[in-house]
Amino acid sequence: MNFKIWTVAVIASFCLSNGQAKADDTSLTGSWKLVSYEVESQATGKKIPAMGDHPTGRVIFTADHRVSFVLTGEGRKAGSTDADKAALLNTLVAYTGIEKTKKNEWCTHVEASWNPEWVGTTQCREFRRNGERLEVLTPWRQMPNWPGTTRSIITFTRDK
Repeated sequence: MNFKIWTVAVIASFCLSNGQAKADDTSLTGSWKLVSYEVESQATGKKIPAMGDHPTGRVIFTADHRVSFVLTGEGRKAGSTDADKAALLNTLVAYTGIEKTKKNEWCTHVEASWNPEWVGTTQCREFRRNGERLEVLTPWRQMPNWPGTTRSIITFTRDK
């Protein structure tokens, strides 16, 4: 192989491998374990652990663009009365649907949800990926369980 062809092959290989590494670094495909769930106040910048210091949950992205998202609050206990069972909804976020990812945003067309108002809607989330860590930010919004304008900041680590 002459030097010119070898140089072109090496440069092409380098460019392709760098592009592949970058694509893999932004991929969400796989299972991610919940680390924290915070709610931030737009007015004050104050953050609170919305579901306790040790919530549980997972988000799973499949290669065919399905997403399943389940978060539960710390210390949940089975309810024995209708009121107890209804209160458990305050410590749950769950939905599933078809997702589309573009740059640092994923949008889910919701097919099923713990909140029936979300079914048939599109929910978009900004995300930041840093290696095996995924930080998800909801849009600023008014929520019935938080005063003022807030957003959620949800942090995951990739399952191994």
